[in-house]
Amino acid sequence: MTKNGSHDAYIAAAPEQFRAMLRNLRAQLAQALPDATEVIKHDMPGFQIEGAIVAGYAAFRKQCGLYVDPGAIADHADEIASLKLKATKTGVTFSVNKPITDKLVGKLAASSRRIKGL
Repeated sequence: MTKNGSHDAYIAAAPEQFRAMLRNLRAQLAQALPDATEVIKHDMPGFQIEGAIVAGYAAFRKQCGLYVDPGAIADHADEIASLKLKATKTGVTFSVNKPITDKLVGKLAASSRRIKGL
């Protein structure tokens, strides 16, 4: 996507159909993790607390992903499935046609933070 160190630059370089979703996701993560620092690690925007990445996100050609602690995915597996979203061990993928809810973003961020002991 971009090697620039800013979330704004990352979102601007994302596929156009995902930019509004990414701006909203960033805002929801900032609200859920108000004391986190925005960082770019491994070419992906993330939210870091005390040196630990609590949540990150990425845009791809056909979908976006939210990446959190594996325990957070496990804690909310039923809700992820009920929204018909695809989950991996560390992430949830979503798209314009299958968006992630603000409520789920907040829950995943809070769970990831709790599990990391922050």
